[in-house]
Amino acid sequence: MSLRYAVAGLALLPALAVPATAQAATAPHGHGHGHVHRSAFDLQAHRGGLGLTTEESLEGFGKAIRLGVSTLELDTQITKDRKVVVNHDRQVSAQKCKDTGPLTPGDPMYPYVGKYIKDLTLAQIKTMDCGYQQLPGYPEQEQIKGFRMVELRDVLNLVRDYGAKRVKLNIETKVEAGAPEQTAPRQLFVRRVFEEIHRSGIEKQVSVQSFDWGALKAMHKLAPTYPLVALTNYDFLQVGKDGASPWLGGIDVDDYDGDFVRAAAAVPGVTALSPNYGFPQNGTVADPGFRFYPDRKMIHDAHRRGLKVIPWTCDDPATIEALMDLGVDGIITDYPDRVRDIMAARGLPLPTSYPAPRH
Repeated sequence: MSLRYAVAGLALLPALAVPATAQAATAPHGHGHGHVHRSAFDLQAHRGGLGLTTEESLEGFGKAIRLGVSTLELDTQITKDRKVVVNHDRQVSAQKCKDTGPLTPGDPMYPYVGKYIKDLTLAQIKTMDCGYQQLPGYPEQEQIKGFRMVELRDVLNLVRDYGAKRVKLNIETKVEAGAPEQTAPRQLFVRRVFEEIHRSGIEKQVSVQSFDWGALKAMHKLAPTYPLVALTNYDFLQVGKDGASPWLGGIDVDDYDGDFVRAAAAVPGVTALSPNYGFPQNGTVADPGFRFYPDRKMIHDAHRRGLKVIPWTCDDPATIEALMDLGVDGIITDYPDRVRDIMAARGLPLPTSYPAPRH
């Protein structure tokens, strides 16, 4: 995501004071038809909690389930042979994966690192070691050496094997709407993710999120009961630009006065909004000039429409606390242990911790 656009977007954001002290933990909801029921705070482990374990590994998801989180947040990509793999990057990252050798002698696609996942088969992808190093910048991360990328079905089966009936899965369809040639076609992408969720037996524990609101619309047609989550990082809205953003599925945000909440509320099936938590991205409340993106007005307007606000991806404890003071409904975080500690200190109900299954 482009910091350049996000920072530029600051000029369009209302200035607001960051609360320095704890205030009411809930925002006013109004009395509109949508009134949000304040359920338990949603602690979401980003990519399984990449601050603690190699990202999107079964070991990481298992650790998060044992720790006790509300939701496992994860990403999906579609391979050349239409398998659904769990990976954040549409292009295999050299920082995360390394080649170990071609699948077959003289494979013209080799080396695989740097290729788009849509152009590789599952068997080619499985040759890569995606746990060869600890991710730079995450010194607490447990390195899962020799990790091979897993399929969505593996994660769904893991949750079922744990008997973790209170754990949700927030599954992102990583359709690259701004460069659609770099990921599988939207309809194929969404259909394959739907098929894996549907056959899992735990589809009632699933929500589907996307920056590509066209993918959300496609999913709603396939699965009208699935809760959908509208992601944005502000610049994808393209406020004040001619025509509709490619990310918004035909919606022109300027028809809604540039308002993220109103525009997202127009997408059928959306039950929650996930904006980036602030500007600059990865900033903290201690930084000069830092501003939250989800401010009190956004949260109030969302709640009035019956929508939750669950920002991504915040790891700094003081910033997390300030977001909680603003009234957000959950947090997506690389460090679910930190958020659990904050919840415990505030006397909030904690997500269920599940023991490892016995085999």
